[in-house]
Amino acid sequence: MSPADDRDLARALPVLAAVREAAPLVHCLTATVSMQLVADGLLAAGARPMMTETVVEAPVVSTVADALLINLGTLSTDAMDGIPATVAVAREDGRPWVLDPTAIGIAPVRTPLARRLIEQRPTAVRGNASEVLSLVGEAGGGRGADSTAAAESASGAAAEVARRTGGAVAVSGAVDLVLDASREARLARGSALLPRVTGTGCLLGALTAACTAVWEDPFEAALAATTWMALAGERAASRATGPGSFRMHLLDALDEIGDLP
Repeated sequence: MSPADDRDLARALPVLAAVREAAPLVHCLTATVSMQLVADGLLAAGARPMMTETVVEAPVVSTVADALLINLGTLSTDAMDGIPATVAVAREDGRPWVLDPTAIGIAPVRTPLARRLIEQRPTAVRGNASEVLSLVGEAGGGRGADSTAAAESASGAAAEVARRTGGAVAVSGAVDLVLDASREARLARGSALLPRVTGTGCLLGALTAACTAVWEDPFEAALAATTWMALAGERAASRATGPGSFRMHLLDALDEIGDLP
């Protein structure tokens, strides 16, 4: 597939190329259940992963990273302490950081933490519709990491988050929504197999962080990451026989998307 044959890819291609050229180091405070997929996916995309979450080490080692991912998927006691301190260092250094408020809603610890974190002005927020709705105190209808709401239903909440943060918001769904304070885009791409593999949302958050590391415009960075994952999902699905083989092919596709013929 050439850029001329795919308008979505053509828009994202400069960001993808910048990631591959710079190989940004992404510090991921992410869900333990998805660490391997996140690390492998970043490497396949051309970025580099680093993962530590303790308050003793995370803020220090984060100073050598190019971007930071905060994912609340399997929030541990260590991460509860390490996350605010690491975010503070990223902000002090001017380092881009991405918030992925996984499974917030009824959770009594991660929900208020996520709402405090958006006041720290993340460069981008990535979540499903239920999570984004919950960020602004609306009933999200989520069940764990799954959303029972369509991305479009969270457009108002996403716009409110963008207003508070000054950054981009990417809402995942059958039709993805990406917006900032003045722009929005919708992407009807991807595969139904993506939500059937644990950690693909976490990986998208990490990919978004990698794109913000190399691209000054958070909106275009978030849109490029969303496009990258969606197109990789389509290519992987065309080769897979089920969720297991899809996971393997997804890594290959992340490496391939955007390569010139």
